[in-house]
Amino acid sequence: MRTRIVIIGGGPAGNTCATTAARLGAEVVLIERDTIGGAAHLWDCIPSKAMIATGNARSFLRRSVRMGLSEVESDVDLVQLRERLRAIETRLEGSVRSLLTSQRVELIDGTGHLVGPRTVVATTADGERTLDADIIVLATGSRPRIPDWVEVDGDRILSTRDAYPPSSVPSHAIVVGSGVTGVEFVHMFESMGAEVTLVVSRQHVLPQKDAEVAAALEEDFLRRGVRLFKGARATKMERIGDEVVVSCDDGRVATGSHALLAIGSIPNSDQLGLESAGVVTEGGYVPVDDQLRSNIAHIYAAGDLSGRLPLSSVASMQGRKIAEHAMGAYSHRQERQIDYDKAASAIFTEPEIADVGLAETDAFSEGRKVRVTKVPFSSHAKALINDDPRGFVKIVSDPATGVVLGGSIVGRHAAELISILAIAVTNGLTVTDIHESLLVHPTLAEALAEAAE
Repeated sequence: MRTRIVIIGGGPAGNTCATTAARLGAEVVLIERDTIGGAAHLWDCIPSKAMIATGNARSFLRRSVRMGLSEVESDVDLVQLRERLRAIETRLEGSVRSLLTSQRVELIDGTGHLVGPRTVVATTADGERTLDADIIVLATGSRPRIPDWVEVDGDRILSTRDAYPPSSVPSHAIVVGSGVTGVEFVHMFESMGAEVTLVVSRQHVLPQKDAEVAAALEEDFLRRGVRLFKGARATKMERIGDEVVVSCDDGRVATGSHALLAIGSIPNSDQLGLESAGVVTEGGYVPVDDQLRSNIAHIYAAGDLSGRLPLSSVASMQGRKIAEHAMGAYSHRQERQIDYDKAASAIFTEPEIADVGLAETDAFSEGRKVRVTKVPFSSHAKALINDDPRGFVKIVSDPATGVVLGGSIVGRHAAELISILAIAVTNGLTVTDIHESLLVHPTLAEALAEAAE
């Protein structure tokens, strides 16, 4: 008898779990209320990066005169941009749906909730349908956190999901929140021609990142005219006519045409009926073990709901691991668990930022002996050819063995270049392995080999 797996949520975790489980012989039902591909395709990762790409193109045109071209001006066409985002979403969803249907995954457009430890009720436009399951996978993601001191109107006061794209290009955008999402919006709005003020509750942006990396981004923001309210926590946000006023706890006030909240997210667990199935939650998240199981062994959680590293790449890997574990794919070989400390991440500002593994500041705070090497892109031909010498490569390694423990990259294409270090960190490669690789010249990747020398 085939194993029946019911998955609630069709984002990166859910759809990857579905296709993997189907290939392994499971009968799979996937329930999704919005877009197959989830919030990553509909609101977050994909549309944000598409808008950033538009802003980057505009920035490139503005500096093209330095590369021997006549000066070109370009304004943002929101109608065309909105159509572009919709086209990308449609094409990506179509690709994922085709893959799922080719694997004979049953797709249900609707919502799902548990009414017992092995029973899921799917609610669709045609009514309710009860599904019995051997395995249940919860992958419902998260939504923006909105504090009680602000009322989001979707026009001038925006959550992140109201801004892809906004109804109009801001003349002055106030961004509240200086984490990954916040700084990406700062870059996006500024590159589209807006003045930007960033409210930073800490003493520097990106408080969870390497301080030198954060400083490099701050320096570039200031060069571009971004105003930083450091050490300020927003306490009030109100719309007055066509202006938005943001008040901070230190008395400072910012006034702009738009304000955007980027202060984290909360898990989508409140409508899942978890109590009826006996699933334990903590702060709305579903705690999981190394195999992504909840306290109920046949109920798994993945993606943002699991409370682990909230990255699409991690969610996809979790979905695959769940399917393999549930279907016994490891019966003849050693299971390889996810090491979240070795996950690569990137921030799509300009310059881009990416890191993986052990950070220099964390190593020193833990008292670990490490070797840190840093090479600026300004000394490399490709950076000069690109007319963009900003940033650097930093590699953290074990001084005794040369094993690569981590690294950070600031600069053009950092999100692509970090893959080299990610492979090294994951597989225990040494700096010698990188340095003795014959890389293409001229490329930015040569800075990695030089830093590894």
